[in-house]
Amino acid sequence: MTKAPLKSTQKAARPAYLCDACGFQPPKWVGRCPECGEWGSVVESAAAPSFGSLRSVAPRQPGAPARPIAEISAAPAKAVPTMVSELDRVLGGGLVPGGVVLLAGEPGVGKSTLLLDVAQQWASHAGSKALIVSGEESISQVRLRAERMQTLHQNIYLAAETDLSALLGHVDAVQPGLLVVDSIQTISSGSSEGVPGGVTQVRAVTAALIAVAKERGIAAVLVGHVTKDGNVAGPRVLEHLVDVVLQFEGDKHSSLRLVRGLKNRFGSVDEVGCFEMHESGISSLPDPSGLFMTRHAEPVPGTCCTVTMEGRRALVTEVQALIGATVAGSPRRTVSGLDSARLAMLLAVLQRRGPGQGLHEREVFAATVGGIKITEPAVDLALALAIASAKVNLPTVPALIAIGEVGLTGEIRRVGAVPQRLAEAARLGFKVAMVPVGCGPTKAAPGPEGLRVREVADLPEALQLSALLAVE
Repeated sequence: MTKAPLKSTQKAARPAYLCDACGFQPPKWVGRCPECGEWGSVVESAAAPSFGSLRSVAPRQPGAPARPIAEISAAPAKAVPTMVSELDRVLGGGLVPGGVVLLAGEPGVGKSTLLLDVAQQWASHAGSKALIVSGEESISQVRLRAERMQTLHQNIYLAAETDLSALLGHVDAVQPGLLVVDSIQTISSGSSEGVPGGVTQVRAVTAALIAVAKERGIAAVLVGHVTKDGNVAGPRVLEHLVDVVLQFEGDKHSSLRLVRGLKNRFGSVDEVGCFEMHESGISSLPDPSGLFMTRHAEPVPGTCCTVTMEGRRALVTEVQALIGATVAGSPRRTVSGLDSARLAMLLAVLQRRGPGQGLHEREVFAATVGGIKITEPAVDLALALAIASAKVNLPTVPALIAIGEVGLTGEIRRVGAVPQRLAEAARLGFKVAMVPVGCGPTKAAPGPEGLRVREVADLPEALQLSALLAVE
């Protein structure tokens, strides 16, 4: 009598699936990715090795022995200044040889223009060559931009490539000190699967470029795209692989551009660099506060100035408010550069505890000057004074600065970095400052000369003080 074959107690490994466009891993194969909506992007991927197989890995002789930390020189990791002052501020001194920087931003914001200026400064002062590999433009197009910006230099080399092997061949031939890849999503590798710009390709290309940069001591800058919500496109592991992640921001209709540090292994991430776009290229703005204020011949109702913090930099900014016509139903609440939720909260507080009677049926418009975006609560007091000024049609004092967060009960709450804000306001010639209680100068820390600092506890007190200052 023959026995039936015993069934295996081990289940067959289920295949894993991966979206080649966004990196999402669905539990089964689907024709359309539920995360990004791309059709035909879900492919079968190799299953990750089990923990048991990793335990059986045999050790091998390392390439270099471990050394005491005190015997290791830090000279190879010293930053080389790019001579673009605002970029060096964000990078923490400059580009580090062997370091890889990811510069992300919306299309047309000026990433290629900035990096062309960086390449020109590097070729002129660093004593080594700069190689720009463009996968989106031809070398003739890059040359035309360089002529307009007057950044032609014999140590700048251009190449138009979309293949990783050809890119590495250019690196071998030129031997650059600075490598710019514009952009990482356009480069593909023949040894990796997936479409160009997909998760698999971007990860493989980035890993190869990082290995080359570390091995040869090349400062590499990779340009990355952003998604509709403003995040860096591609897998999140890409941001973990590189050393520095910079976000290039700016409105296409404004000349102001900001570079923020999202990650920096060589410096602080609290710095923000300011640039100005113009017809001949881009230039650093070491003192950008003048861009965010309007010069009026006579005081105008509905305006008030505040000081906002961009990283560790204090910027004097003007906020404007306009009270529109009475509208039945739901009047519009329109903002530009401000948080619409905080505007709605301030209108409710003014309606309840200030001269805001009737605002619930009036259209209200609020905006910043110069295209800057303010999300911190320290702008609340200035915005409330601007709305109240527009409501009663009386201007505030032109030399007044207002700093503070407004609570739902009308109290003025403390904010951070008040001494830095007051110093910047005094430098630009402001005479009076409203701050929350406990944030004013003391004997141990006197305030800046020429600036009268008045502490206010709540919104009614701030409105009353503003009215008294207006008649002085």
